[in-house]
Amino acid sequence: MTLSRRGLLGLAGTTGALGTLGAVGAAPGPAPDRVGPAPDRAGPAADRVRTGFEQLAADGYALLAGQRVGVVTNPTGITADARHLVDVLHADARVELVAVFGPEHGFRGTAQAGGSEGTGRDPATGLPVYDTYGKSGQKLADVFTAAGIDTVVFDIQDVGARFYTYIWTLYDCMRAAALAGKAVVVLDRPNPVGGRRAAGPVLEAAYASGVGREPVALAHGMTVAELALLFNAEFLASKPVRLSTVRMAGWRRDSFFGTTGLPWVPPSPNVPTPDTALAYAGTCLFEGTNLSEGRGTTTPFEVVGAEGADRRWAEAAQALGLPGVWFREAYFTPTFSKFTGKVCGGVRLIVHDRAAFDPVRAGIGLLVTAKRTWSGFAWRTDHWIDQLTGTDRVRKMIDAGAGVEEIAGDWAAGLERFAAVRGRYLLYP
Repeated sequence: MTLSRRGLLGLAGTTGALGTLGAVGAAPGPAPDRVGPAPDRAGPAADRVRTGFEQLAADGYALLAGQRVGVVTNPTGITADARHLVDVLHADARVELVAVFGPEHGFRGTAQAGGSEGTGRDPATGLPVYDTYGKSGQKLADVFTAAGIDTVVFDIQDVGARFYTYIWTLYDCMRAAALAGKAVVVLDRPNPVGGRRAAGPVLEAAYASGVGREPVALAHGMTVAELALLFNAEFLASKPVRLSTVRMAGWRRDSFFGTTGLPWVPPSPNVPTPDTALAYAGTCLFEGTNLSEGRGTTTPFEVVGAEGADRRWAEAAQALGLPGVWFREAYFTPTFSKFTGKVCGGVRLIVHDRAAFDPVRAGIGLLVTAKRTWSGFAWRTDHWIDQLTGTDRVRKMIDAGAGVEEIAGDWAAGLERFAAVRGRYLLYP
């Protein structure tokens, strides 16, 4: 069964309570999970997750009818049979696709961390591609106006961590679209590490940056559509965007990516697998130190280390007894980034119980034990760790000798408040 445009209109009342404030054209509210599955060319398993894009396609793109559309996406914006949605939409006469907007790493994903592809034309479709990375507010609104669009469609695979920049690309696009008088449609995809709970410290306003603009927990436990609803109602309420969200079918909060039946495309060059994503919210904290977070290896964020570190670190981490994970001595030689060409000693994370594993506590545990066992440990001089954690408390407590549970206890009250707000915008059981 597919959902008609009339069905979308009829659901406006039920979705309004979740925070969707308006929609594309005359159709307020997000598309619901009652939409039937889209047909698949390759015939993947019938019980797999159907993404927001598939739900949109199943309804004949009715939500985009009469709109000049621009898409914010990257290589992860694919169908169940691995076609890119830009190629699919460009070839479909029912959609007037006029522009593509690239985030960090670029639309086709050729740039490393902190980079983008610039503005130009997509060689496959001839569409203009605009670089959005580093742009926000009126500057980004002007890009949307120059592109001649009516509606911004967002479809990017997130990894579930506050400092992964794509959710803030979404936030910036929503804010800019409101300034420019454009609508936003968010096509939902799974949180690859599940959505059972939020974890870690909540961002404090003093540490807002491009890796965290608003008070969200470090591991938010939400999908991009849920975050869009939260952003619009909690952070953009003074000037909300006309927002529609298109839900997935078949996804549950306790689902990890491997159970979805969907193909995995690395959302950025250093997140090659769902296992990388599982560790990322904890081990990316090492970007705030002088240690390697495993960039330049085949398992980034699953190994961390430094030249001169040794087995004592893994032994100390393992002794913490953190649930769901083992810490094993490891050695690696990065081909780029920190310690290029040098043998690093360190730790490999082996997650043996995903449901029990808390990546943020694991990351804090590794920081605590690295400082205790390796004399060369240092924070980056710009205190980037404070932007990553969203507070200076974590750094100061580690420096003062605090343990994992004491540090986690310090952020517990803020996390509880965030969890209460988060609960109002969850779309899936």
